This record gives sequence, structure tokens and C-alpha cells, in this order.
Amino acid sequence: MANKGEQAKPTHQLTNQPVNQLTDYHTPVLLNEAIEGLNIMPDGIYVDCTFGGGGHSRAILQQLNENGRLYVFDQDAAAKQNLPDDERIIFIPQNFRYLQRFLRLHKISKVDGILADLGVSSHQFDEARRGFSIRFDADLDMRMDQRQSDTAATVLKNFTEQQLHKMFEQYGEVTNSKTLAKTIVQQRTVTPIRTINEFKQAVKAAVKGNPQKYFAQVFQALRIQVNDELGALKELLAQTTTLLKPGGRIAIITFHSLEDRIVKTFFRNGSFSETEADEVYGTKPESPFLIISKKPIVPMEKELKLNPRSRSAKLRVAESK
Repeated sequence: MANKGEQAKPTHQLTNQPVNQLTDYHTPVLLNEAIEGLNIMPDGIYVDCTFGGGGHSRAILQQLNENGRLYVFDQDAAAKQNLPDDERIIFIPQNFRYLQRFLRLHKISKVDGILADLGVSSHQFDEARRGFSIRFDADLDMRMDQRQSDTAATVLKNFTEQQLHKMFEQYGEVTNSKTLAKTIVQQRTVTPIRTINEFKQAVKAAVKGNPQKYFAQVFQALRIQVNDELGALKELLAQTTTLLKPGGRIAIITFHSLEDRIVKTFFRNGSFSETEADEVYGTKPESPFLIISKKPIVPMEKELKLNPRSRSAKLRVAESK
């Protein structure tokens, strides 16, 4: 294998597409920055936890030689249609929270790099029937994995007022989350809330400020709850300390402060809580990571113009000690 300090060069062209090409399914965010952060070895083993449209995966494959391998995860069945015809890529149709379990099934115990591009793909936002976007009327679904039973409509129907309040406050940072929760509980006794338009109509009296921004925060909270996004992220990160080889890199792209805070804290402490200094010696437990990006890497102006949806993206990179 090449040394970590050596610059990995593209040794195996997957397609004739340029690395930064935009796709209809999903535009890969912070593509070049993420690939650079991974510091790819041509014959290494890598994992793309969020395959989606395959943009990041294609860029990784272009850095690998015939001995390199890429394992890709995606719980959304629609992502499989984007798989390239390449023997070096192995698709695993599962949530990345099961990363270690499914890698073991493929006889993989250690990897050289892990990438995760969190959040919702452009395809999921733009496909009306998935129920992710406030731009359309559709069933309140929001499931990334269509095999699971609970949808956004299920949450709105079954959660208590206190649970709804907590969800909108914590996951959406909705300013009047208590009022919104109370409104939902009142309105669902009068009429079912099953579609996006039915929901908008039911809570219109509770909307504060810019309706588009308000509903974006509300939908974010629902989506995080339906897919247990923060729980899955924590499970993923907890596995990386044993999965990554020494010198292996992990690159995580987040899209809101809740995710970014979890990643930042874990990279810094190796846990999800701020560790207190020892009362006697004043020392803290050493993190298993070397922080590569002291500050989050954000999109350049050029990328923001090409892909406005990248505006909230933040990339953090760390290296296993």
C-alpha cells in the first residue's frame, strides 16, 4: 500500500464523466474537498455510507486502482439504480447504522476511510410522492427507507402533545413549538392530517414569520424523527473508532447544527458528551482522532451558485490515531 503521505492519483477511470459533474438524481456537495480530506490510497478499502446518486462514490473510485474496494450503503432502494458497472463497488441496501454488521458479512474488519453525506438527496426532495418537500401536496411520508412502517403522518397522529412539542423544539428549533403541538392535537380530533396540504391547513393559525422558513423547520423535525437521523448518526460514529485503521480518515458532511454538533463533539472527545477534566490532574481522556479540519469546511462561492442547496453544508474530517 502507498504511504498516507503520498498523493493518491486517479489510476482507474470509472466513466468519462468529470468528477464534478452535476446529476439529475443528486449533486454531490463539497465533492473535491471531501475526496481530498479522505487522502485516498489507491489500493485501500473505503466506505460511502450515503451512496445516493453516486457522485462521491464515482470520485472515490477514480482514485482507486484495481485492488481498491468501495462498499456503499443506502437505505433508499431508489439509489441502487445509480450503481456503476464496476466490480470494485459493493452495494449494501441498509442504513449506515448497521455499518459494522454488514461489513463483517463481507469479511471486512478494518477500512482506510469512511464518508457520509448526511441529509436528504435532491431526488428525495424533488420526488413529490416522498413527502419531503413543502412545494408539493402528497402523503406525509418522509421515510428514507420505504420498508419501515412509521411515516410523518403516523407521528402526527400518535405522538402526545408533549412529544410533539419536544420534537419540534429539539429537531426543528421551532420558536413556538408548544403552540404548534397544541394546535396539531386539537386539529387532529376534528380532521385527519394525512397529506402536506392537510397539515398546512390544520396548523395555519400557528405559523410564525416566513411560512416557507417555518415549514422547512417543521418538516426537518418530522424527517429527523421519522428516520431517527441523529440516533443513526451516533451509532455510525461509535463504530468508526474500531473500524478505521490507524491513519484512516473519516469525512462527514452535515446540513444543520444538530448534526454538526454531534460530529464535532465526537471527533474532539471520542464520545457524545463534553468530557470533564480530571479533578486531580486536570487532564481529559485523549480522543481517538486527530482533527484534520479545525474549522468546518464550507462550500466556495462557485459551488453555491451552481448548487444553492449546498449553502448549509459543513464538512469535518478526522484521522484515526
